[in-house]
Amino acid sequence: MKRFGQVIKIKPEKLAYYRELHANPWKSVLDKIRECNIRNYSIFLLNDELLFAYFEYIGDNFEEDMQKMAADPETQRWWAETDPCQQPLELKEGEWWHTMEQIFYTK
Repeated sequence: MKRFGQVIKIKPEKLAYYRELHANPWKSVLDKIRECNIRNYSIFLLNDELLFAYFEYIGDNFEEDMQKMAADPETQRWWAETDPCQQPLELKEGEWWHTMEQIFYTK
């Protein structure tokens, strides 16, 4: 299992809509997340401007699972709603959510 921490900005004018979407996520999208071996997925908000996502990946081919998720029409439709609410940090060219380095873990 691999843990992921990711960050992205939220557009202030889109925050209420983003909250609404995540208060009522689409079952098909949740099913696809699970099918693609993601567990314990959470998104946190800091100061109404920064989103932090945490999830655990239990599969053995992350890139393949992410390609499968990206090819899913319902996930694409969900992202068409959520992506306009977000703004990348632009830490790496072409990156959307920025994956952070894990430097500590304890049970």
